[in-house]
Parts: sequence; C-alpha cells; structure tokens
Amino acid sequence: MLKLTRRALMGAAAALPMMAFAASAEGLITIIVNDPANPYWFTEGEVAKATAEELGYTANVSSHKGDTNTESTLVDTAITNKSVAIILDPANADGSIGAVQKAVDAGIPVFLVNAEINQEGLAKGQLVSNNAQGAALGAQQWVEAVGDAGKFVELFGNPADNNAATRSNGYETVITQYPDLVKAGQEVANWDRTQGYQKTQSLLQANPDVIGLIAGNDEMALGAIAALKEAGKLAQVKVGGFDGSPDAVEAIKAGELQYTVLQPVAIFSREAVVQADKFIKTGETGAASEKQLFDCLLITADNVDKYTAPFVLSE
Repeated sequence: MLKLTRRALMGAAAALPMMAFAASAEGLITIIVNDPANPYWFTEGEVAKATAEELGYTANVSSHKGDTNTESTLVDTAITNKSVAIILDPANADGSIGAVQKAVDAGIPVFLVNAEINQEGLAKGQLVSNNAQGAALGAQQWVEAVGDAGKFVELFGNPADNNAATRSNGYETVITQYPDLVKAGQEVANWDRTQGYQKTQSLLQANPDVIGLIAGNDEMALGAIAALKEAGKLAQVKVGGFDGSPDAVEAIKAGELQYTVLQPVAIFSREAVVQADKFIKTGETGAASEKQLFDCLLITADNVDKYTAPFVLSE
C-alpha cells in the first residue's frame, strides 16, 4: 500500500482553487473520519486539517472506525474542548444522528463529509460525492471492458453507509441494460481490502467462470485483484473500482485494474472547512443547500497520467 505523506496531502490541498482568507480566525476545528488506514479517509482528514490551519484555526483529526459509540465519545470530547466546528464523516446513516444532534445542542455547527445521515436540518452541510453519477460512469466503463455477455460478481460496501447501496444501484441501472450480463454472486466486504480478498476467494470458488468483478470501492477491488492473481485468473476477470486512490491508480498503470471512479474528496473536504469558516464568521455557509453533491471523474489508462496528487485529477 502506498504511504501518503503530509507533504503530498498539502500538495493536494494546494492543487485546489485558492481564496483570500482572513487571518483572524481562531479556535479548534475537530475533524472525525472513519479509518485513516484507508488512504481515502486519510486524505479526507489531512486535507481538512491543512485547510483549517491555513484559515488560522487549530485542528485535530480522530477516527471512529465505523463504530457509533466511539463516534459519540469523540463528539463529547469535541464539545468538552469547545470546538468551534466539527467536520464529521458519519459512521452510520441512522446511528450517527444522535451524535450530530448532541453537537448541535451544544451550539457547535457540524459539517458532514463523504457520507450522509438520514435526517436533514441538523448539519449545516452534507458534502458528498455524486455517487449515483459516479456509479453510472464506472459501470459504463466496466461494461466496455468486460463485454456485453457473461457472468460477473460484485463486492458491496458497508450496508450502514448509504453510499454502498447508491453505488450498487447505480451499477445495476447500467448493467441490467445488457441482459446477457448475469450477476452470479454478491458479497459484502465493508470497504476493506482484506475482506475483498477473502470474499473474492469465496465468489471464485462458487463461480469459477466469471469474467468480471465490480467493486464498491478501490480497497475491495484491490483485495479482489490479489485473490485473482493468486488464483491465476486476473487475465480472465476484469475488475472495476471506485474512489480514485493512489494504489488504484498504480494498479491501472500496471494493467491490473480497468478503471477507478475518482471521488473528489480533496475538494469537498476542503470546501466543508471553508463553509465552516464562513458560518463561524457570518452565520451563513454560502452554500445553496444543506446537501451538496460533487461530481466524480473516471480514471482509466488513457488519462491516468493526469493524476497529479492524491485524489486530484488535473484537467
């Protein structure tokens, strides 16, 4: 796995559009992500932290690793530390509502990134990738790679995250237009590379003649590639990913991954902090709505050289 350095992440933040910020901001912005062992969430936290510090705040990054009890404790700590804002990647679409409510009751504005909660009117902003648009992009590219007939399997993300179903449904909308492409199996691998590897082994044992595997994120896709290599079937099975991680980009360059869908995490993580700053100073976020979608981009062998920083694709 590639190691993302803070310098590289600062480079990702610097690669985004710059604004003139007031230097008078102060206070703590608490940033809570899922699991920084995943390069996507690592980037999310580090870009948000770099942006907060650029704006004159102090900032810290912690992780709940998908556990709502840990998330609740981290929000309690943010309240105790008198945070002026919280940037949160929620652990659970339903289970995180209480943690957000607790922060709001304490007078702390909350900005959600990457994943939503199933309630509007609590967070000041919910900034997420346009997962339906990205899934359609990916599925179209996947069909182009796989062809229009044969058996395939799918690796599904964390069911507690609405993004998992949104991507899977987006895949299905495209793939079902090709009736000779038959889904032979699906396994939940919870966004995890090791689980992706293990679940792919099971899928291959049950379906040795599959020609394609489509995954809900890059980590699961990379686990699948490892399992396919081990089984000697990587040339037979075309794999598609989703996230735009540095490791996925390297796999595309190596000819092992057909594509990945870039989530603009470096953009919306920065934007969430910018909106928090505006809200702290003016009482308004400057955004037209609470829920904000950021379109995804397709990375293939044709444009992979335009990947200039973690989760940044230059036009």
